[in-house]
Amino acid sequence: MKYLVTGAAGFIGSSLAHKLCAIGHDVIGIDNINSYYDPALKFSRLETLKPLRNFTFFKMDLSDNNAIAQIFHAHRFDRVIHLGAQAGVRYSIDNPHAYLDSNVNGHLNILEGCRNNGVEHLVYASSSSVYGTSNTTPYQTSSAVDHPISLYAATKRSNELMAHTYSHLFSIPVTGLRFFTVYGPWGRPDMAPFKFTKSIMDGKEIEVYNNGNLSRDFTYIDDIVESILRIQDVVPVKDKFDMSGPDISSAPYRIYNIGNGAPVSLTRFIEAIESATNIKAIKKFLPMQPGDVFTTHADTSELVKAIDYQPVVSIEEGMSRFVSWYSDYYGKQ
Repeated sequence: MKYLVTGAAGFIGSSLAHKLCAIGHDVIGIDNINSYYDPALKFSRLETLKPLRNFTFFKMDLSDNNAIAQIFHAHRFDRVIHLGAQAGVRYSIDNPHAYLDSNVNGHLNILEGCRNNGVEHLVYASSSSVYGTSNTTPYQTSSAVDHPISLYAATKRSNELMAHTYSHLFSIPVTGLRFFTVYGPWGRPDMAPFKFTKSIMDGKEIEVYNNGNLSRDFTYIDDIVESILRIQDVVPVKDKFDMSGPDISSAPYRIYNIGNGAPVSLTRFIEAIESATNIKAIKKFLPMQPGDVFTTHADTSELVKAIDYQPVVSIEEGMSRFVSWYSDYYGKQ
């Protein structure tokens, strides 16, 4: 089949494109390669995709509605996996317009492309941040998500509502995925696994928020990619909905948590990096940051039931693999 993968120069997008091409699909990747973090890393990811004959890349901004409409019309995609977005919780506090442009207008352009070109299945990225300050864990997809605490989270929740609307109005099969702290080789420099590893290996202190009393549902990249590959084959249809429940819907729409399903304490996470690097971390304890939450914990039972797969990589193994990649990529010992 022919796939569109948005955010193809990104962490998850590039890894997914590799797997889709390896299976034998044709993949068109798009990305605007912005400067939110070092574009050199994005170009390096694309370099690893260049040798693949069934991968084609176009530099393109999601908010460019004419360009998005043209690429849909030209390529007639069978399926779309929409991972491109302006990322980052804290960055959204000072740069709100970037999130409306990419995450709202860009998402709308993808929905319009699917609507007008008979796409068989749209899978798109949401985020665990939609759960906001909810202290009922593990988070279930039926939990209330009406109180986001960052603009990033608000745009991701709007993505879910927009996607459901298009699915209902135009019978587009749509699946949303609420990602939980994805990490691994080629990961994003703005996230804790990368930032902590860099600081520890450089002999610099790491900032530990809320005195370390935090936990995250860390999910290794290979587990994420395998889950996406499986769920994109599970195409939602109307007649499989349980119309007796409280969330009655006539749309071929699903939403799942995609995570490890087992939160890791910040202390254990730091210890995993210390073990992988054989270096003791220098810690600077700081208070809770605006837009942060105390814990994230995914109830992944619905996803596991749908795809018959559960993450298998522990934080110790995952961080060992990340540190190995980081050392090779940046030439550090």
